[in-house]
Parts: sequence; C-alpha cells; structure tokens
Amino acid sequence: MSRFFRGGDDSSSESSSDEEELYSESEEEQLKDNQVDDSEEESEEEDEESESESSDSDAGAQKKGLSRFLVEASSESEESDVEGTTKVKSAKDKRFDELEATITVIQNGQKINDWGSIANEFDKLNRQVIKLQDGGKAPKVYIKCIAELEDFMNETLAKQKVTPKKMNATNARGLNAVKQRIKKNNKDYQDQIDAFRKDNDSFMESDEEEAPVVKATKVKFQAAAAEAPAQEDDEGFATVGKGGRALQFTPESIFKHLRTILESRGKKNTDRLEQIKIMEKLYEVAVTPYQKIRVLMTLVSARFDLGSGGATSMPLEHWKAAEKELGLLLEILDAEKDHVVIEGAEEWDDDEKPPVIEKGEKYIKIPGSVVSYIERLDDELTRSLQSIDPHTSEYIDRLTDETSLYNIIFRGLLYYEAIREDASLEVPQESLNRIIQRRLDHVYYKPAQVVKILEDNSWKNVSPKVDSKITPRSQSTEASQLINILCNYLFENSEGIIRARAMLCQIYFLALHDEYYKARDMMLTSHLQENIANFDVSTQILYNRTLVQVGLCAFRKGLVYDAQNTLQEICGSGRQKELLAQGVMIQRFNQVSPEQERLEKQRQLPFHMHINLELLECVYLTCSMLLEIPLLAQTGSSPDVKKRVISKTYRRMLEYHERQIFTGPPENTRDHVMQASKALAAGEWKKATHFIHSIKIWDLMPNTESIKAMLAKQIQEEGLRTYLFTYAPFYDTLAIETLSTMFELDSRKVSAVVSKMISHEELAAALDQVTETVIFRKGVELSRLQSLALALSDKASALIETNERTLEQRTQGSTNAFSRKDGRQHGGQRGGGQRGGRGGARTGGNTQRQAGGTQFTGGALGAAVRG
Repeated sequence: MSRFFRGGDDSSSESSSDEEELYSESEEEQLKDNQVDDSEEESEEEDEESESESSDSDAGAQKKGLSRFLVEASSESEESDVEGTTKVKSAKDKRFDELEATITVIQNGQKINDWGSIANEFDKLNRQVIKLQDGGKAPKVYIKCIAELEDFMNETLAKQKVTPKKMNATNARGLNAVKQRIKKNNKDYQDQIDAFRKDNDSFMESDEEEAPVVKATKVKFQAAAAEAPAQEDDEGFATVGKGGRALQFTPESIFKHLRTILESRGKKNTDRLEQIKIMEKLYEVAVTPYQKIRVLMTLVSARFDLGSGGATSMPLEHWKAAEKELGLLLEILDAEKDHVVIEGAEEWDDDEKPPVIEKGEKYIKIPGSVVSYIERLDDELTRSLQSIDPHTSEYIDRLTDETSLYNIIFRGLLYYEAIREDASLEVPQESLNRIIQRRLDHVYYKPAQVVKILEDNSWKNVSPKVDSKITPRSQSTEASQLINILCNYLFENSEGIIRARAMLCQIYFLALHDEYYKARDMMLTSHLQENIANFDVSTQILYNRTLVQVGLCAFRKGLVYDAQNTLQEICGSGRQKELLAQGVMIQRFNQVSPEQERLEKQRQLPFHMHINLELLECVYLTCSMLLEIPLLAQTGSSPDVKKRVISKTYRRMLEYHERQIFTGPPENTRDHVMQASKALAAGEWKKATHFIHSIKIWDLMPNTESIKAMLAKQIQEEGLRTYLFTYAPFYDTLAIETLSTMFELDSRKVSAVVSKMISHEELAAALDQVTETVIFRKGVELSRLQSLALALSDKASALIETNERTLEQRTQGSTNAFSRKDGRQHGGQRGGGQRGGRGGARTGGNTQRQAGGTQFTGGALGAAVRG
C-alpha cells in the first residue's frame, strides 16, 4: 500500500478518536435516554416495524452527535440549519406525516370537486390509518377528514338531484365509489365521528389517554385462541385467514365474509375452491331466509367461475352442486313469498343488520337474476357434453343430468309466473321469454314419448296444488299440445330472434312427427328464408336443421320431388357437417384463425341432437336418382329438350362411377345408389330395387317396411317413365297390358302415369282407352337443324334482353339515352336518321312492352321457325 493511503488511514483513525473524546457526559446520557424512548416505542409496534425503527433510531443518534460536533466547529452556521439537520423522526411520525399529506390532497380535491382523485386518495388513506390505530381508535385528523368528506358527499349528491348539468364520467365513477365505501368505512368509527360532530373544537383539543396496545393484543390473541378450537374440522384443522387468525363463522359475520369474497372475485391468485368451502360453511350457519338466499346466490356464482375458461367446462361435481343449490334457492323463494330475487333491485350495503320490509312495501327485494343462473347451468351442461366422447358410457351418464336440469327450468318458469302476477315488481317480459325458450330448446327435437316422461317427472316434483297459467297441468301431458302452447306464447309476447327460434322449433317438431303439410305451410308463411342471413349463427344453424327435417319428412311421405328440392340447399353444398353444426370441415386452402376455430367448436351441437348425415345423404341421393334417371333418358331421346340438371352433386358422382373400368359389388351407401341408378337406366327395375333395399341405413328410420315399400313403388313408376322415354321412337303402338306386366303395376296406374306424361307434353303420344293402347305420333320431333335454330333464337333473345336491362340501369330509363348534354346525338349526322327513327319508335305512343320484358320478335329466323 502507498504511503498516501496509509497516511489517510492514520488521520481518519486519529480524527475518530478525537471525536469520541469530544462527547460530553450529558450527551451520552441524552443518547441513552433516546435509546430508551425508542425501545418503548418499538414495543408498541408490530414485529415488522420494530426492526425498521431500531435501525432508524440508532442512525439518528449517531447523526445527532456528529452534527453537534460540526456545529460547534463551524461558528458561521445558522440556527435554521441546526434544526433541519438535528430533526429525527420515528417510523410512526413519518406515517403520520404521510397521513396528513393524503388528507391535504383530499381537501384540495374537495375544493375543485375532483372525485376521481378523492376516490383514489380515500383508499390510500384507509390503508395508512390501519398502521396508526392504537387500541382500535383512529387519529383525530382522520376522523375529522372522513366526517367532513361524508358531509361533502351528501351535499354533492343533493346538488346533483336539482342540477340539470351532469358530471363527467370520471367524476361520476369516483363519486359512486366513495359513496359505496364511505358508509361501510364510517361504521367502524361511528362513536368518534359522533363525538366530533357534537363538538369539533373540544374533540380536537382533548388529549385522551389511549389504552396500551400490549393489553389489546393480548386480549385479541386470547380471543383468537378461544375461537380457533370452535372452528376446527374433523381432522383437527381450522380455517385460517389473513394474519394467521382462525376465521369465525357466525350468523352475524356472514355478510362480512360475503363482502370479502365478492371483492376478491376475479382477482389474480384467488383460491376459488377455498372460497367455495367458506361459503358452504356460511350456508350451514345461516339462519334467516335472506342470509340463505344471499349465500346461495354467491355460492352458485363462485361455482360458475370454475368453468369460466373458454377451453374447459365446469367440473362435474360442482355442476351437480350448483344444480342442487339452485333447487334449494327456488325452494326458499317458493316458501318465503316476501323475498324476491329480481333484476334492478338496490343492493343492501349494511352488513351489520339484515333488511326488513319497509312501510308500504310487501317484499324484500334482492338483486339477482334466476334466469341467468339457469341459462348458465344449461350452457355448462352443453359444454360438458361437447367435451365427452359420445361413444362412451360416460356420455350416457352425463346425459341423465338433463332431467334434473329440465326440472330446474320448469320450477324457474313457475317462479317467474308467480312474481309476474304482482305488477309492482315490474318483472320484465324478456326474462319469462328467455326461460320459456330454454324449456322449448330441450323438447323440440325429442319424440313425443320422451317429452311426456320429462313433463310427468317435472310435475311430480312440485306440489299438487301448484299449477301453471302458461302451461296448465291438464294441457301439458301431450307433447304436441305443450309445444303449441309454448310457441304461441312466444309468438304473442316476443319478437326478433326469440320469436324466430320459437317458429323454427315448432316446424321442426311437426316435421319430426310426420306432419309435413303443416310444417311446410308454416315454413313458407314465416318468410324466414328471406331474412335468415340477418340472424345470429345459432339461429341459422337451427334453420338448417329445420330445413333438413322438413325434407326428411317429405321423403317419408313419399314426396320425392319436394324432398329433393328441400334438401338440395344443404346437401348440394357438400358442407353438411358445418351447416348443421355437427363437425368442423377441414378445408385445404382455407386458413382458419385460432379464434374462429374456438368459436366453431363452441357452436357444435351435442351428439344426441345430431341428424344422421349418412341417412341424410342416402335420402338425398335416392331422391336425386328417381328424378335424374328419367330426365337423362328424356334428354337422350329428344335432342330438342333443354339439358336441365337437377342435382349437380348426383351427376358428378354418376359420371365418376361410369368412368370406372371395373366396378365391384357395392360397399357403402353411395355405391348402392350408383349401382341402382345404372340398373334403373337400363330398365332393370327389380335389380335397382334390390340395391336400394340392401342399404342398411333404412333401419334407422321409423316404419322401415313402409319406407321400403314406398321406394319399390317409386322405382317401378320411374322405371316405366324411363322405359317410355328411351324406347318411344321405336314404337307405333304399345299396349297398356304389356307395360303393366313388364313393371308389375296395375293397368290403371300405368294409364295414369302415361296420361300425366302426355298432359305435361313429355311424351308425343295419345291414349286409346277403348283398346287400352298408347299410340305414338311420328314426325313431330324436330330435326337436328331445327333444334339448333331454336337454340340460337333463344340465346339471341336472352342476349338482347340483357343488353336492354343494362342500358336501362345505366341511363335510369331516360328517353334521350343516346343524346349528349348539349342535345347533339352520338356520332354526329352519321346514322342519325336511323337512330332517330329507332328512338322515335321507342318513345312514341306504342310504349307498351311485351310480356317477358323484351320486344325481340326473332326477325326472319323467328318467322321461319314460327311458320
């Protein structure tokens, strides 16, 4: 080490020894007194504060001695500097200064009416005063501040009622926050506030001796130790709250615990399961109906929070517990008629005393929504069923919970009917509509026998004296009558989406029970097909399901054309899974975001609500076969007939099947239909019938034998039409008896089919009833050239009509379409006369247009064709 550093060390040691000699005996005594005072203050504080205070007091003492030495050495320093450097504050004094600074900010906020800053500083003030309380008493400046703040708040609220000018949003939020918190906060210091308001000056000047904190802590410790054994559970453990104290559950402390739980709801690091256990114990000690209702509502909400994530569903045991607690809630509300849970009721803020029925009132109103709880319970069951494999026994076990859920919905409807009778409660009609819609959603897709069982179980669980005005006990035994009552009620009392869904549910139910004509008429008169795109996705899915069910009903009735026409929109798109919400289609070139994929999965229907897609495809292809094969035969034999396509999907499959070099025996539904189509086109109707009957999916339909008999009859008739279309050019006459024998049909049925084909101008023939023969006319078929000429005429007519429509759209139907703004014609004098003549003809007296919107007559070609 260099001599410089060594010298510095020596000088510093010498100076420190000199400083020690300069301390006087009086100063040392004073230091000892300060240390004694600090140790007394440390004993009054908590363990955490004691460590910080001891370090502060020691540092302050050293600084004090050193500063005095420096002051004596420098005679030029002023007295004010001495005071600034020698002032030592304990941690308690520092906290008191912080409290006063916060009070000053609040007072400044009152002067400028800044409730946003007042609300923030009020929370900060309450946190600071906790560390300054001695024996349960708060500092007097704090009492003065909160008392004046409450008076100022009351004045502001009174001014707001008579002042038309409204506060801005920030001030209004701050005022509401202070209003909610100050009433609860001031209850803890009510005695001191009353003393302050009685005499301000004497309260602030009085210097009362406060009880030692040590004794208070001992009493609290003893009380906590006495409470702990009372709350021990079976295993010898007790529920411990913040600070290590055992929680005490008494009827008086229920609302304080609920308030704490509600304030911590939604925050991070909140143990929801622990809160649920606490509320279960609170329900055990609840005595009054009001306490039970409040605890049950908070408990059900806390259980729903467990399934609030988008990916996971609510745990099974908590769903069952929530369903049981909702049942208890409805039982209490049914027994205690003076307690009602309605939306929009004012919340009771007093946690010390329960509410009572005021004069002129008949009910204790509790804010809440029973229908929201029921809807959430229903949604959680649906999410649970979506996440379970439908081919396991677990799905069947979970599906049995639908009975208990339907019972809750039924009892909720009875409750809303009861409180709707009193007009003073002002229960909104929408709540009743929502719960009726939920009840309808659980019965519209079920067979009548299942609906009857659900209704019987629901009525058994209520008192025999109870009856419903909307769905009386006597009229709800039959499923069709129940559906009709529920839907008619929603038709009359709702609008928008709920009304549309009710109509679709009734159409679906009618189609499911083979009432095709009623379902079809309701679908057409509702005009939903015109504006269904304006509704939400779930309603569009219900519309698609209803459309498919109507098509299947038409097929069961033997109405092949109606069935194919109805199913064309859904089955012809190739997106049946997606449109019916029965699966997510994976498209090759379409990128789906994770958010869209999550929404798609949420919209999926549970498996027990699915419509069998294989059966749907089988019905659609069979109907397309019965319509397309005769049409193909007619097009092939008559070149003048326009090539019309009924089902592009079926045509594509048929062409692919015909291109196959080797076709083995049919394996699936599609193969069976294609083989049957090939046989029917060749006139082998028995073989076609055999292929169609071999499809095993028909066993899933009710009345399987009648369906197969209907299909055999349809194949015979379409085989007859195909035969006549194919071989008509080769016959002069054909006996009805021959056709009857060939297709094993009654002669009267053959005559009816032939007569229908002749009347529709599909067959150029005449029916001789005397000899019972079909006489075919020869020479009426157009040649190849004539057919092409007519096709050219039609295309030219369509082209001119399109041009005229385009011209009318651009010129908005004006007469001087070919004139410029200055009145001159296009192209100058060239062709002007012709254009003018043509224009005169257009704008002359003969302005009436021909039928069809075009005046094209075909010219010489059209005259030649007509001649």
